[in-house]
Formats: sequence, structure tokens, C-alpha cells
Amino acid sequence: MKNKSAFWGSMMNLFRFCIVRTYLTIRYFFHWVTRTGSFGPGQARSLTSPPELSKGQSLQAALFRHHVKQYHESSCSVASVVCVVNVLRERYGRPGPTVTQQAILDKVRTAHWKERMGPDGYNGRRGLPLAVLRTVVQDSLVAYGVPFKEVEMIQGALDSGRNRVRRQIFGHLKKFQFLDNCLIIAHFDQGTFIKALNIPHISPVGGFDPSTGFVTILDVDPDQLAYDIPFDRFYKGIATGYAGVFRPFGYDRGGVVVVHLV
Repeated sequence: MKNKSAFWGSMMNLFRFCIVRTYLTIRYFFHWVTRTGSFGPGQARSLTSPPELSKGQSLQAALFRHHVKQYHESSCSVASVVCVVNVLRERYGRPGPTVTQQAILDKVRTAHWKERMGPDGYNGRRGLPLAVLRTVVQDSLVAYGVPFKEVEMIQGALDSGRNRVRRQIFGHLKKFQFLDNCLIIAHFDQGTFIKALNIPHISPVGGFDPSTGFVTILDVDPDQLAYDIPFDRFYKGIATGYAGVFRPFGYDRGGVVVVHLV
């Protein structure tokens, strides 16, 4: 009976996946034909080399040094979190070799993280929704003995709270850029940022220029370079509800996870 139930559960997830994939493909070609979305104004600008940084931007420099690409299509959370962990281990002088993606999955078992990276996921769910990402980030820092003040989750908003949340995230980006006292991981619709399918994606923020409004994304997708995007597009991508099509898989809305440092 248990095997039969698991079989039908897998078939249902496969059916949902096929529907979602078809919808996403149609949406991609609609944006391509109409030159809207990531094909429209405010497109991403690829970075072919790391920017020149001042001595006061040690976190940004370390992010570029420890940036890694995800090892398979669902492991963007692993590459993003291991980058942050290695940056902060370097900052606080923690001994030992660089943490690898496999090592962190073996060590941090929160929310069945490793199982979620498998081909069938955990109970049919792959990847990490925003709230789960925040918990995994916090537990990863604890597991590797990295000090921090707080791990904050800010969910994007498109309703009456939109302006307040925009100001809050804009303020954190400025603190990251100028005070060097926090790190930011974005949970966003990849197809809003670049010419790709509109799927949930996770990557660290690598910089912010308030004079131009451009946010640097250290995309962990192996097919992408780092890139700059306008703040308005950045906010739109993290405030998405993923069109509701990923809700059956546990995804509600994007946002950011901010690691506040001591």
C-alpha cells in the first residue's frame, strides 16, 4: 500500500511538472515575441570581470573569490549558502579547508536539505522556498561556528506594503555596499532578471551602486555570468509570487535573506 501511494504521488508530481514546464515555455516565448520581461527595457548587463573594490569592501571581494556554480539544476541554494559560509569563515578566521557543496549537505540536515537536492526531492519537493532558505542559512552558520547577529527574511510585496519593503531592502543594500556589515541572498524569478524560464532561483547579491540603482547578482547558474540589473527589476524579481504555479511545491513569494554581522 505504501509503495502504491508513493507511485501515485510521483505520478502526480510528474503531471504537475509537465503542466508547469509547458506554461513556462509558453510564457518565455511570449516575452521573446513581444520583447517584454527580460527581453524588454532594463536588461541585465553581464560582468566579464570582478569590479574594482575599495579596502572597505572586504565582503564583496570575498564573495567574488568564493563564488561557485551550482552542481545541478536544483542546487542553487547549496552554491549560494556555501559561498556565504566560506566568506564569513574567512572574515572571522575560522580554520579548516574551504567548505564544499557536498560537505555542507552532509553536515546541515535542516529541512531535509540534501534530500531536496535529489531527482525526486523530499516528498516531491525540490529546492528551498524563501522561509526554508532562511532557516538553512542560519543553521549552516551555526554548524560551522560562524558568528552573526541575525538572519532576517524579507518577503517581497506587491500590495500596500510594497513601498515600505522596497525602502527596507534598498537600505540593506546600502549597508552591504558601504558598511560591510551584512550579506544578502536573493530568492527570485530568474526569468525576470535574465533571458531564462520564469522559475524560482537563488543567488548571492555581489554589489550595489545607489548612484545608478544597479544591483550585482552573482548568479550560481553555470550558464550565466555575474550581471548587473536595475533596482526596479531586482525588486520585481524578488517580489514575484511565481505566478502561483509553484505553490503546490511549497513556493509562495520571493524575497531576500539578510545575514546581519556582529
